[in-house]
Amino acid sequence: MMNIDTIMTTDLITIPPDENLETARTLMHDNHIHHLPVVEGDEKLVGLVTLTNVLAATDSILRDRENRLHARDIIIKDIMVTDVATVDEHASMRQAALFLEKHGIGCLPVVTDGKLQGIITDTDFVGVAINLLEQIEETEPYEQVG
Repeated sequence: MMNIDTIMTTDLITIPPDENLETARTLMHDNHIHHLPVVEGDEKLVGLVTLTNVLAATDSILRDRENRLHARDIIIKDIMVTDVATVDEHASMRQAALFLEKHGIGCLPVVTDGKLQGIITDTDFVGVAINLLEQIEETEPYEQVG
């Protein structure tokens, strides 16, 4: 059984809860990520900001300038998800993949004793699927067309 610790991302980009939306948007854009764990102190996971949260919190450009909210004025703790599904680093890849699919979520932070260890995303599982398909193709007999 392969555990998720073999494919999880451990070089994490995180954000504190007192940071603002503008910073979150910049971090997501610059690092090409859709999930931003919110941590306090010694990497204690307190929430999660997703691209969906960011887009929902972003004020419409259709609103008049005087009443428009600015991204630097929106605080992460006010938009983050606090009821975050997490997984232990020893969970199997199958368990984690089934959980993501069943609940329609895009990531699972990996937490041990309350401390963020990594994150696993649906994109990680696409990579696993590609690897498995390549292995299957390598073992199939070569058929010449013609």
